[in-house]
Amino acid sequence: MDLTKKCRKKLKKLRNSAKCCLSEIKEDVAVIRERDPAAKSTAEVLLTYSGLHAVLAYRVSNRFYKNKHFLTARIISQTARFFTGIEIHPGATIGKGLFIDHGSGVVIGETTEIGDNCTLYQGVTLGGTGKDTGKRHPTLGNNVLCGAGSKVLGPFKVGDNAKIAAGAVVLKEVPPDCTAVGIPAKIVKRGDRKVPQSDLDQVHIPDPVAQQLSYLADRVSTLEKMMGCCCGGEECDDAEIFDKIEEYEDTGNQV
Repeated sequence: MDLTKKCRKKLKKLRNSAKCCLSEIKEDVAVIRERDPAAKSTAEVLLTYSGLHAVLAYRVSNRFYKNKHFLTARIISQTARFFTGIEIHPGATIGKGLFIDHGSGVVIGETTEIGDNCTLYQGVTLGGTGKDTGKRHPTLGNNVLCGAGSKVLGPFKVGDNAKIAAGAVVLKEVPPDCTAVGIPAKIVKRGDRKVPQSDLDQVHIPDPVAQQLSYLADRVSTLEKMMGCCCGGEECDDAEIFDKIEEYEDTGNQV
């Protein structure tokens, strides 16, 4: 009788766990169909979306991790990494509605915390700097978006509704409703208001080589004029030229 009761309890537990898993799968599929205009059907999402496969594998590995079956958890996560190109540590904490679009190259560290309804594009790293112990990885609030190739490194928080631009490297806290851009990332927008940035231009970046060549050309032109003024059109040897240039510069004359 006791054995029958134990079997019934285990079966009930398995049934509840299966229902929970199915519910999570439905939510994850619904999120992808809602946010990705390229998703044409539920079958397509289930069969071909590597981001969904990685998240589902994480949810399984995370259960093993919480029950202290660390090796099994890591085997599942690394197998998923092999097939999807997405590495999610089973110790990470991830809320509902995570959408990893395209996904290749995404890395999520062990102490990362991700809120609900976040979106990560390919190449995103939620990692550490190697300087911290314990909590080493970032915490993302709800509705956070991380653009392609962005890196969020360190144990700080990215607030709700924040946006991290593609290619940005975030090394400190991002307040809620803000947009961070650049390397290292700076806040360029708070809500609907732009933040003044006197030195931030991600498109029209000056070419340092061209600047140096321009400076050298100007310098040569100036020296030629100075030589003409000093020598009065006569030929001079190198020593005389340098002596006269120094003398000319000391007088404060301007060409």
